[in-house]
This record gives sequence, structure tokens and C-alpha cells, in this order.
Amino acid sequence: MDSETDKKTGLSVAVIGGGSWATALVKILSETNDYVGWWMRDEEAVMHIKRYHHNPKYLQSVELRTERIDVTTDMNHVVSEADYIIFAIPSAFLKPALDSLNTPISDKVIFSAIKGIVPDENLIVGEFFNQKYEVPIENIGVIMGPCHAEEVALERLSYLTCASQTQEYAKNMADALACDFIKTSTSDDIYGTEYAAVLKNIYSLAAGICHGLGYGDNFQAVLVSNATREMKKFIKAVHPIKRDITGSAYLGDLLVTAYSQFSRNRLFGTMIGKGYTVRSAMLEMNMVAEGYYAANLIKSVKREYEVKMPISNAVYKILYEGKNPKKVMANLAEKLS
Repeated sequence: MDSETDKKTGLSVAVIGGGSWATALVKILSETNDYVGWWMRDEEAVMHIKRYHHNPKYLQSVELRTERIDVTTDMNHVVSEADYIIFAIPSAFLKPALDSLNTPISDKVIFSAIKGIVPDENLIVGEFFNQKYEVPIENIGVIMGPCHAEEVALERLSYLTCASQTQEYAKNMADALACDFIKTSTSDDIYGTEYAAVLKNIYSLAAGICHGLGYGDNFQAVLVSNATREMKKFIKAVHPIKRDITGSAYLGDLLVTAYSQFSRNRLFGTMIGKGYTVRSAMLEMNMVAEGYYAANLIKSVKREYEVKMPISNAVYKILYEGKNPKKVMANLAEKLS
């Protein structure tokens, strides 16, 4: 009997992005698809991948099935060849990356693997493509964890949720991503899952700050349980449908981001808690911590809904108002229960 990895879906899919999560998605998709389009900005990285079969900058240990991968710096080429397009670019850089795109995408199925809000627009990625690129809402999906790129590289068992209001598209993407080390499920909650992805990065940053300040596991458990309630209230206000916030795509993704050694948001927060400035932490990490941008943008979004979000507010004060992390977190601790 064929293994799950040997089953080919025949889905025409492309990944846009050159970072660790984009690389992990390409690895997964190339396990189950004969063709995977892959766009990245760096021409040298493209040539390196074609010659040596691994990304020189991210997940370097992953050997890629380049015979199945069409990697290029020509975004219009991979977009025109694909029916399903996965965007895996940090939200802060999405708009500049799309400057070179002149191929219409309104007839494509767009899946976001981006866990942030688009700057200047204050829109989650799905809304951005709907409003700015006229992609119908029913053609938009979200790919959620809990799933770290580093564990995908090690082929450790991981789980992904594919959400779309069109069940066929969610199932097609779930089938394309399923392999021996990836289990998948589907959902129709594109708004809730995407906002959860944004918020969990802020809460992970808060967990990291507290870790850097020396708070222990007991406090971290209280922080994350309060973050879960805060997330639930916000998502319900933004998109009030029936959902189970304890599901893997919500609570599961929050837990792994808040606690994992691979979490860049937790690492960024830990550095801030230990006294690094925002700029020095960014320079030393050399990676994007989405929670930094999310903390600023979610503050603008939540004004419309009048939801109390003490944890998000605390992170914002530390990162954008230059408040003392020790004092801010001590004040936050008095509000948690």
C-alpha cells in the first residue's frame, strides 16, 4: 500500500515568500504534489536552491525536492501557473512584495499563511486581498497551526487547519498539505482563525517579556489563560459566530507560540524583558517577530469594538510608548485572575 507521502493531489499551487515558514510549506507541498511554484525575492537564494537543493538562509538542513519545485524571482510566472496561491510573507512586507505583481488574481484561490495585519490598511490579509485585489471572500482561505517551521524541518508530527468559507477549497488545500508528518483539518472560520493568529503573537511576546523579567511557570499559566479569554472576547466582537476557542487553530496555536523554544515572538519578548531595546532585539534576531507590528495595529482595530484588552495594551505600552517592562507587567499582574 502506498504511504500517505506517495499520494499526489495534482493541485496547482504556488507559495509566495522566501522565509522559514514559506520554506516549510514548500517542503510539505513537494511531498504530495508533482509541481509547486515558489517565488522569492533573492536571486542568489534561487540559484543556490536549484544547485544545492536547500534554502541557504532558512531551514538550511531541509533537502528540497527541487525536481518538483519551480523556484523563481518572477512572481507573475508562478501566479499565472497556479490556481491556489499561498502567501507566506511577513505582513509588514506584503505590500512592497506585491509591487511587481501585474497578473490578475481575482480568479485565484488565495490562502494566507501570514500571521499579521497589513500595515497602513489595518486589515487582516484576507480582507486586504478582498478589498484591494477584488478576490471574492469565498476564494480566500487561511492556513493555521499549531505548527513551527523548525519542527516541520525535522519532520516531527504537526497539525494544520485550512479554513475557507468554501468547503471544497479548504479540503483541497488540506489534502495538498497532508503527508506522513502533517495532519490536517478544515474550518469555515476565516476571520476568527486569522485574528487568532495575529493575537497569539502579541500574547507570545507578553509571555517572553515576563520570562525575561524572571516570572515563573505559575504566572505564565495565568497569563496565557487570561490571554485566551481576551482573544475570545475580541474575536467574538469582530466576527460573532459559533466557534470553539479551545480548538487547535486558536488555543493550540497560542500555546505553542507562547511556550516553544522555536517561537521568535517569545524570543523577541524575552530580549525586551532582559533590557534590550526594540531596535537592538530586531537586529540581533535577524528575523521578523510579527507580534511587534501586530501590537500597534490591533490597537487601532480594537477601537472600533470597545473590547478591554489589558495584555495587548501592556505590550503596546512597552514597545511603542517606551514604558518600563517591569512596571507595566507588575501593573498587568494586578489585573489578571
